[in-house]
Amino acid sequence: MISTAHQGRPSRIELGRRLIESGALSSDWAPSFAAVDRASFLPDQMWVFVPANQPQDPVATATASTVSIHRREDEGAWYGFADSDLSIVTQWDDGNHRGGNPGRTATSSSSQPSVVFRLLSALDADHGMRVLDAGSGTGETAGLLAHRCGARNVTTIDVDASVSATARERLCANGLYAEVAVGDALAGHPANAPYDRLLCTFGVRTIPAPWIQQARSGGVIVAPYGTHYSSRDAALRLTVRPDGTASGPFVAGVEFMKARAQRTAWPEHAEYVKAWPGSSGTGVQPDDLTDTDAEFAIALTVPRVAHTVYREDGGTRAAWFYSLTDRSWASVRWPDECGPGVVHQNGPRRLWDAVEAALDWWGTQGRPGLTRFGLTITPEAATPWLDEPGNLLPGARWR
Repeated sequence: MISTAHQGRPSRIELGRRLIESGALSSDWAPSFAAVDRASFLPDQMWVFVPANQPQDPVATATASTVSIHRREDEGAWYGFADSDLSIVTQWDDGNHRGGNPGRTATSSSSQPSVVFRLLSALDADHGMRVLDAGSGTGETAGLLAHRCGARNVTTIDVDASVSATARERLCANGLYAEVAVGDALAGHPANAPYDRLLCTFGVRTIPAPWIQQARSGGVIVAPYGTHYSSRDAALRLTVRPDGTASGPFVAGVEFMKARAQRTAWPEHAEYVKAWPGSSGTGVQPDDLTDTDAEFAIALTVPRVAHTVYREDGGTRAAWFYSLTDRSWASVRWPDECGPGVVHQNGPRRLWDAVEAALDWWGTQGRPGLTRFGLTITPEAATPWLDEPGNLLPGARWR
């Protein structure tokens, strides 16, 4: 049986209140929140991402934006973070990291509770539905789904055997006996298909065909979807059609660790830039590129591109764009803070021309936010759209 000792913890009660007031935790998911304690799925050693604009409470000191905390050293602070609306890293560097300091790359975590419950709300899972939870992580999400849908209806899968084993142990300790599998979550888990719902809790660059094939007609897939253009993802809610295609809108901006097989390998600058072609000018400003809605529109319209916007050592703003399909590149520098940009680009893909055209189109459409966009997936392509599936983005259709 699930322990009820945690339910009177003041910090957890306060978290529930905040989640309800923010709209993240709906009334139908409140019983699952009350029954499934995030803290019971967390390791003694954990690392908390604290936003720069948020006080580091309950721990007053930290290094950069990552707080390292061990339960044995400060149990009160540990529970305070467990009951916070913050993401918590539970593994670094695919399990190859040791010690209390942060590693290089966060590779498993307990997601921010408000994000988890917004994804669950979009999933619209209910009692008796068969659900695949892609990416077991700590096991908490599978626990919430097991409480809601019935443990025998929930399968959770993770590529990391150690992560999977720990998730199984914690689920069993909480009396939530969902099936726990080890394997590539991108391939789904055909043994228990078909599924009424599929929830992915890591970022993907493509929607795997097995997910659609293993879902019932009318089934729902919710996944953090993004491109190599930006680390920012958006939660995509797809409905599977009888013909084996799927379509649906983006419902919220999110940011998740990427699937191990789909991480961006940052381009080697020297392999791209061999010589400097002639320059041109642009009236686009750096802030135009860093607007999150604009960035999302560009990412959908100019696929398979990595980019960065930064300040050079002398303070000059600059942006670089690299094609991931060939050696095309573009560079923009703004010598005058508010003046025109100086553009250099080379290769068969005129990357800056494409980015500038995407920005112009986005402006003519009224600067739409990400929730106005959607995606249709067929065996041949992924096609982004604005407002409705027939209203396609200019030139955007990805194989």
